[in-house]
Amino acid sequence: MSETSPEDLNSSSEMDEDVLEGFTKQRVTRLGSEILKNPEDPVYPLVNESSDVMSKHPPSQLTPDRGCEVINAFFAEKAKSDMVRESKSPHSKPTFCVRKPNGQWRLVHAYNKLNNTMVPAQMPIPRKDVLLKNMSGCTLYSALDLVDGYYQILMRESDIPLTAVSTPSGMLWEWLVIPQGLSNAPATFNRLVTQLFRPLHTFDQTYFDDIFVHSRADDGQTAMAVHLKHICRVCEVMRANKLYANIDKCVFAAEEIKALGCFVSTG
Repeated sequence: MSETSPEDLNSSSEMDEDVLEGFTKQRVTRLGSEILKNPEDPVYPLVNESSDVMSKHPPSQLTPDRGCEVINAFFAEKAKSDMVRESKSPHSKPTFCVRKPNGQWRLVHAYNKLNNTMVPAQMPIPRKDVLLKNMSGCTLYSALDLVDGYYQILMRESDIPLTAVSTPSGMLWEWLVIPQGLSNAPATFNRLVTQLFRPLHTFDQTYFDDIFVHSRADDGQTAMAVHLKHICRVCEVMRANKLYANIDKCVFAAEEIKALGCFVSTG
């Protein structure tokens, strides 16, 4: 991949449909769920061994129901996963549902007043052009997607009562992990991921819940051998810090991946 300028990132281009279709088919074969179907794939042993941090079924999914039933089912599932607990907090924010364009429901916590009292967390957003430039010149790429990112970070015990939310059925729940809706949640999550993976910056780029691994042949080792070692290092960090990726959204050892709306490849 050649050096990318800001002008290039804002430009548009057309690709032959047959070429694009070929790239699409190649990317599909490098999906984690497809690799697990082929024990002969060189990445198979690593992906299979790392099943503890990569799951086909993300924990606790919102039930596609409606109204109070949606909210009750949601919190019942989170309680089973030890993400929430019944609360006696003096604080309370309402919880309600809004319909998404696909007809399903989105749960919303009205943390407006709480957010207004927060000191904004200062954490620079990773620059897209820098990230893509750091990945240039490599021959193999992997992309990992951290599932339910906020829910993988524990709340500070003293702050848990502040997260209390009430439901239409009269329940009061408080979050043990960072809930959706807190204004500082994105910066907090980005800071965690950046700090954890900073020691791997020579072959690993992070952007919130996206982790990109990039490798080339080095010191007499093939690109695949080097790449597998790099993925192992990433999995070690995830395992040590109890971070989990969605296997269905992970791409392994591909010559081209999609990163932040762009295609990164060996070309």
